[in-house]
Amino acid sequence: MAEVDVRSVKLENKVKKRERFKSDPDHVIKKRLPPRLPRRINDIYVTNKTNHQSQVSRCEKLLDSGESELVIHGLGAAVAKAVNLALQLQDKYQGIVGLSVNTSTVDIVDDLEPTTDQADYDTQTRHNSSVHIRLYRCALLGAAK
Repeated sequence: MAEVDVRSVKLENKVKKRERFKSDPDHVIKKRLPPRLPRRINDIYVTNKTNHQSQVSRCEKLLDSGESELVIHGLGAAVAKAVNLALQLQDKYQGIVGLSVNTSTVDIVDDLEPTTDQADYDTQTRHNSSVHIRLYRCALLGAAK
């Protein structure tokens, strides 16, 4: 009988966690931009909207111009695209570049704007996965040819 109580408590906790992120009819969710690191010339931010081939050519141009390292950033659903980009570059520049991968979780804040006069402005915080892939030069580009 105690097992049933424990299961029902766990089920109630799961339902409460899900309800926390649901919007109610009194609010509209407005998503803020995620926090970004200071932008440098060797930072590549991957999103689902950017063209993959243009990002590959941009990275190739930077590596061919003598840049010693690139940092590829991906957030949320773009993590897979960022990893794919890094692996394509590693495959093309075999023995020339190495990879260093860091994963993290980013806190993202959403604004809850009221749709009625009785409701108040509010915010909610959610967590999103991110990846930071550092491509660094192991050998000189001309030496491998």
